[in-house]
Amino acid sequence: MRVLFLSGPNLNLLGTREPAVYGSTTLADIEGLVRERAKGLGAEVDFRQSNHEGQLVDWIQEARGKFGAVVINAGAYTHTSVAIRDAIAGTGVPTVEIHLSNVHAREEFRHQSYLSAVCKGVILGFGAQSYVLGLEAAVNLKA
Repeated sequence: MRVLFLSGPNLNLLGTREPAVYGSTTLADIEGLVRERAKGLGAEVDFRQSNHEGQLVDWIQEARGKFGAVVINAGAYTHTSVAIRDAIAGTGVPTVEIHLSNVHAREEFRHQSYLSAVCKGVILGFGAQSYVLGLEAAVNLKA
């Protein structure tokens, strides 16, 4: 199975951005963890990061017919983007929403996700392991 990992705004700053919240692990470190686990699962992964909403929408649309699942950490767009929500719903590609932090233990505005209702499931609060758990969930999804 091919799994597309999408990371949204500011995730390129992992390792230095608010380490008390997000830890000191970089996005490259996380990618390495996921690639290692993917080998054991017989999965192929593709990682992409963008600070631009439209780019994330384009990648979600392009996933149809190319990937068996999408794992997305949309960052702040989780709480604001109807466009990303509609792209997920419109493509029909099974999608897992992930977050490094427990958004429900944070600011009130982070408690609402526009994406959750159109995703197969949500994994949050496990730091870098949220990405590994997202891979495992994606590989086990039944569309």
